[in-house]
Amino acid sequence: MGVLVVSDIHNDVENIISYIDKISMLQFDVVVCPGDFSDYTFPKGFVNLDITKLVLENLKTLGKPIVAVPGNWDKDVIEFLEKAGVSVHGRGKIIGGVGFYGYGGAHTPFSTPLEPTEDELKHGLDAAYKDVERCETTVLVTHIPPARTRLDIVSTGAHVGSEVVRKFIEDKQPAAAICAHVHEAKGTDEIKNTKLINAGRFPEGHCGIISINGKDVEVKLVNLI
Repeated sequence: MGVLVVSDIHNDVENIISYIDKISMLQFDVVVCPGDFSDYTFPKGFVNLDITKLVLENLKTLGKPIVAVPGNWDKDVIEFLEKAGVSVHGRGKIIGGVGFYGYGGAHTPFSTPLEPTEDELKHGLDAAYKDVERCETTVLVTHIPPARTRLDIVSTGAHVGSEVVRKFIEDKQPAAAICAHVHEAKGTDEIKNTKLINAGRFPEGHCGIISINGKDVEVKLVNLI
């Protein structure tokens, strides 16, 4: 299975449209968006629900199943993502025998709309995992990165990821774990046998591809520019 990762869109629908043709030439079976469809401000006349609908409509043109969790700016679109059938926020979804599950939001110093506590993250991930625990292959999707990895380092050099997410990966060992949130920490890493990816900001031409072939898993960054 091939998994396309597009993240941290932050209202930039115009650039998404310009990259759709390019990503359509990549090989993938599922599209995963680990959050932040919107941002703290919006184009005049729009709200975050409008932006999220536009993003999903563009991604649907790829003709592949879509999986998503809300980012820390996406609290108002949680219900929409669920009704659209793409959410794995506190739940799981099985596609082609692979179990996708996760939880959205992230803690920040700025009191953004969706900042779950570590306890809330743990309860949400536990509930989501129950939906896919019988799958031989699983993929974890969170907005916040796991703590103490290459994917959670901000510009000051501090690690800002979640210890709960890290512990969950260590315990459950998904084939891959997808995250976002920390734009400057775009990259790949590993925790035990789990491959990690933070694909960076899609509107800047960054995305990721995960290739899953049994126990053989490869993650790589793709530059569309």
